[in-house]
Amino acid sequence: MKKNNLRSEFLKTMTQLATAGFGLVAALAWNEAIKDFIDHFIKAGSGFISKLIYAIIVTLLAVLVTYFLGKSTQEAKEEEEK
Repeated sequence: MKKNNLRSEFLKTMTQLATAGFGLVAALAWNEAIKDFIDHFIKAGSGFISKLIYAIIVTLLAVLVTYFLGKSTQEAKEEEEK
């Protein structure tokens, strides 16, 4: 029984690490995509403006994703309780 518990915890931890790793890779990919998108539409030499726009876009995306994930999680919990 102790061996199964250890295996279960190991798999749970490895799943969390893999998910975090893929999340980091996805975040870095989005980082580059957003930077390239902004650079494409903002003329060269306006570094501060493009960085400001980038920060605003990333912040808005983070807020939206967090909001919708939180809402989905709450709905799932409420559904589970029924």
